[in-house]
Amino acid sequence: MTTSGAETIQKVFKTLADPTRIRILRLLEQEELIVGELMEILGMAQSRVSRHLAVLREAGLLTDRRDGTFVSYRLALPDSGPWRAAWNLARESLAEDATTKRDDALLRRTLAARRPESGRSFFDSIGPEWDALRRVFGDDLLRARATATLVPPGLRVADIGTGTGILALELAHLGLDVIGIDRSEAMLETARRKWRQAEDGNPGRVEFRRGDAHDLPLERESVDAVFAHMVLHSLEDPERAIHEMARIVRPGGRVVLVDFMPHAHEWMKQELGLVWLGFDPEDLARWLEAAGLETPRIRSHESAAKRELPASFVATSRKPEAT
Repeated sequence: MTTSGAETIQKVFKTLADPTRIRILRLLEQEELIVGELMEILGMAQSRVSRHLAVLREAGLLTDRRDGTFVSYRLALPDSGPWRAAWNLARESLAEDATTKRDDALLRRTLAARRPESGRSFFDSIGPEWDALRRVFGDDLLRARATATLVPPGLRVADIGTGTGILALELAHLGLDVIGIDRSEAMLETARRKWRQAEDGNPGRVEFRRGDAHDLPLERESVDAVFAHMVLHSLEDPERAIHEMARIVRPGGRVVLVDFMPHAHEWMKQELGLVWLGFDPEDLARWLEAAGLETPRIRSHESAAKRELPASFVATSRKPEAT
C-alpha cells in the first residue's frame, strides 16, 4: 500500500470513528439540511454540530449551498474507493439501531415542518415512526409495570393518547376491550392497520376514536379503567385531562398514569414535543383528588434507557364506590 493510500485509510477511520458524525452523514444522505435542522434532530448545540460539519467538510464528504443567510449541507461521496466502502459498512451496521430510527423519525418531522401549508402537529408528522422514538425511551418496562396495575381481563379500558396503538393491542391481548383515543389521525391510521393485522385470534377487542384528552368522546362512567401512558406531558392542561379521565371511569374503577418526574431536559421539548418537563407527585395527587379520585399510589422509577433520561412514575388512583 502506498503512503498516500495509508494516509487516506487513516483519515477515513478517524473521521467515521465518531458516532455523531455518522448520524449527521446518514441524515445528509437522505436530505439537504441546514445547521438549525440538524440541531433539532440531534438535540445538540450549534457549536457542536458546526464543529462536526467542519470536520466532514474538510474531509470532502459534504457539499453546501447558500440560500440567503442559510447554508444547506448534503452528503457527497465518491462512487467507489475507501470512503464509499467504509460508509456502506457503517450505514448497514446501524440499520436497526434505535437511535438511527429515532433520527429518521425526527427527520420526517423536520421536513413536514418546512411546508408552510402544513398545520399538522408533531404527532401528525411523526406518524408510524413514533414506535422508534418510544423505544429510545426504553419504556417497555414502564408499560409492563403500569399494565400490571390494571383490572382483570374482560373489562372495558380507555387508552388515552393511544398513538400507534402499542398499548391498546397489548391490553387486548390480555383480554381487555379497549377504546384507543388520540387527536392525531395519522397515529390512528397506523393503529388501525396494526389492529387489522393482529385482530384474528385476539381475545380482546379494540376500537379507535379520534378525540382530545381534554374532552374525551366517551360517556360518563362508561369504562372500568383509564390509562394514560406518556401523555400528560404533551397536553396543554393536564389537570383538566385528569378530570375527564375521572368522569368516564366507573365507581370502583382505576385511573393509571405514566409520565416523567420533574426534570430539566429542555431538549425533549424540541425533539419530542413535550409541553411539560415532568410532574411533581404532590401536584399530581392534588389533581387526582380534586377530580374525585382517591389518594393515588405513586411510584417512581429510574430510566433504563441508554440515553440519559429523567425518572418516570406510575400513578394509580381509584374512583370511590357509589354510596
